[in-house]
Amino acid sequence: MARIDYDEDERDDNDGQGAKPGWRRRLVTWTLAAGGLGLGFLIPYTLYLNHEVGERFGQLQWQIPTRVYARPLELAPGAALDAATLKTELDAASYREDGGERPGTYAREGGRFTIASRGFDDVDGTVQPRRIEVSVAGGRVAAVRDLTSKKALRVARLDPARIATLYGQKQEERRLVRIEEVPELLVTGLQAVEDRDFNHHFGIDLSGMARAAFKNVAAGRAKQGASTLTQQLARSGLLGIGQEQTLTRKGKEIIYALLIEARYDKRTILEAYFNQVYLGQRGSQAIHGVAAASEFWFGRDLRDLNTEQIALLIGIVRGPSYYDPRRNPERALSRRNFVLGEMHETGLIAEAEYQRAIKTPLEISQNPGNIAANRFPAYVDLIRRQLARDYPADALAGAGLSVMSGMSPSAQAQAEGAVARTLKSLDNKRRPPLQAGLVVTDVHNGEVLAVVGSREFTQPGFNRAVEAQRPVGSLLKPFVYLLALARPSEFNLSTWIDDSPVTVKLGRGRNWNPGNSDGRSHGLVRMVDALAMSYNQATVRVGMQVSPEAIGELTQKLAGIQAPNNPSLILGAVDQSPYAMAQLYQFLASGGEVQPLHAVRGVLDAQGKAVKRYDKEPAPAQDGDAIAARLITIALQQAVTNGTGRQLVGDGLGKLQPAGKTGTSNDGRDSWFAGWTGDHLAVIWVGNDQNQTTGLYGATGAMRVWSAIFSRLPTAPLQVTDKGLDWQPVVGSNSTDAACPGARRFPFVAGFAPQYAPCPQPEPQAEESSGGGWREWFGIGKDKDEPAREPAPTPPSPEQ
Repeated sequence: MARIDYDEDERDDNDGQGAKPGWRRRLVTWTLAAGGLGLGFLIPYTLYLNHEVGERFGQLQWQIPTRVYARPLELAPGAALDAATLKTELDAASYREDGGERPGTYAREGGRFTIASRGFDDVDGTVQPRRIEVSVAGGRVAAVRDLTSKKALRVARLDPARIATLYGQKQEERRLVRIEEVPELLVTGLQAVEDRDFNHHFGIDLSGMARAAFKNVAAGRAKQGASTLTQQLARSGLLGIGQEQTLTRKGKEIIYALLIEARYDKRTILEAYFNQVYLGQRGSQAIHGVAAASEFWFGRDLRDLNTEQIALLIGIVRGPSYYDPRRNPERALSRRNFVLGEMHETGLIAEAEYQRAIKTPLEISQNPGNIAANRFPAYVDLIRRQLARDYPADALAGAGLSVMSGMSPSAQAQAEGAVARTLKSLDNKRRPPLQAGLVVTDVHNGEVLAVVGSREFTQPGFNRAVEAQRPVGSLLKPFVYLLALARPSEFNLSTWIDDSPVTVKLGRGRNWNPGNSDGRSHGLVRMVDALAMSYNQATVRVGMQVSPEAIGELTQKLAGIQAPNNPSLILGAVDQSPYAMAQLYQFLASGGEVQPLHAVRGVLDAQGKAVKRYDKEPAPAQDGDAIAARLITIALQQAVTNGTGRQLVGDGLGKLQPAGKTGTSNDGRDSWFAGWTGDHLAVIWVGNDQNQTTGLYGATGAMRVWSAIFSRLPTAPLQVTDKGLDWQPVVGSNSTDAACPGARRFPFVAGFAPQYAPCPQPEPQAEESSGGGWREWFGIGKDKDEPAREPAPTPPSPEQ
């Protein structure tokens, strides 16, 4: 028989054991078995990961925050604007005073600005970038010229400031860019520093991994990494890989990188990297992507970065916290210079540019305002309220939309500053802590330009501009007179009104006896004076003739205000917010148009297309409404020149010819003022949250805030047209000759002027009173408007 000749080792292994396999065969067997099991696990697992890559990477479904923008600044010859305000607007929109050649920059010589605007999407379409020259003089835009065509422009629009960001579940700041929008030096520089073999490897760099492993073993610690850009993308969070340093994580990272490289081309991978890379942190907001990082670190558009800024951005990639240029400027500078050296070594920048850049200090924006989640909480609160009907909160946040608002950064800044300065000046030990709420609107279109909900205006919380419900007092009186003047055959501004003690029967044997705040009666007064001086007794007589029910219906139609139809409504015994009163006064300020106030102009989708508009043109005012609104405006201009608001003239605001009305609630608990110019309306409340007496009247509290705003905010004077009006000199109750002694001009609804009579003898019984008497010599009582005195509640009748 033939004999099987075993190896010596095998014979030893089998000695005394029969024909059992030797250790080498067992090794092969177990190796094959392990390999089979490994493949049996690895293949399905790899297929699973491949599916994950397709789902998460292929669709690139990042959660993009919804951004809120101010209104674009319109520059048109004749518009009210000064150089300081134009600079405020440019700064708010992150323009830089840097020559005015590149988009997002400007140059200034006195009142002449050269501005290179950025293109942007607005509710009515795309606005192209352009270089313009704007001249301002005398508080107005003198000229606007296109520097390319050298032609004068009727109007130019600048891209708006970003004022807030509405994040989704992840507080990630991100702005998607296409690879062609990324500066070439950033693309090539990143590869030079982080992955020079990017264009040739298949996801991992084996030689680099070997070198890193050798150095790490030699150093006894993890000293050097060898991750490619593709691996960095895989572990950055795009595919849900955690940051724990384990072999399992590294294995996943490598498999992901290989799968990404197998499925996508290098261009797509780079584009994803530039949109995903983590580059900083502000509070709870993670800054992802080079476009958002450019705004965060430099306050610039990505396309406007210079060589040294691009180098710093690349340097931060290695460790956004460690190389944070705001917290660790020396580390950041060293890292930036290292990157510049790599760029120079690889020929990406010339020697001269390298020497210039390396000598340049860090250029970091110390106030990354464009990244702030919500710098204007009261205004954004109003935006959320107005969008709530069409966009639930969970559908709006993180949806990648652009909300185009009506905010004016300059008006908002002036409103905030006025509240801070005025309330500080009013604080004293005898007065409870003061708070404020205000709304500023555009009288031409109903856009809300500014909202302040608290003297701590940067802090979210109770929004007094919208939520505070406070007694409005005399702020309602103009609408009592509006109803009267709508009956021109019975009432006009020259009508005599009795300002003597009045009794209003409330039923069940109860009476209401409202008095004037100065404790005096003023006899027969003209209607215009009764309104300008805010006399309660005269107003109650007018109000009872037009009826409280009609007043309630008017406020409901104009502003949706639900008011009780009892006589005390005549003197403003109703609680409302500054926003509601701004909506009411918008009717007067717009010249009789019914203009729904809106903080949102429109909403754009992620592609910049308008999906919803809220800036509809208001319907023209009806003739009767327009005429009545003009008459009230004229009367309230007199309230400023001769009545309760005359301190505005002393403040130097007489040139604006403003119209305004003070308001005070019982015991000086609430101070109100509503006033407007040719461009702007502002309604202001000042008071105490605990409803304590402040000792302030409308003229000594809220009106001071109004004055502080309009002392600095460019605005057009209020000019009331004579359309539909007939101005006549009047003595007594007749129109007469202008040369007659004591003749006073009044506007009447055309066709309703009183009969003509020659100069009459003085009529003592109808002697006009300015309401001052001996008190007027000492200025007593002039700044006081009449608070509402609400009658005792009427018990319910058996039928109720």
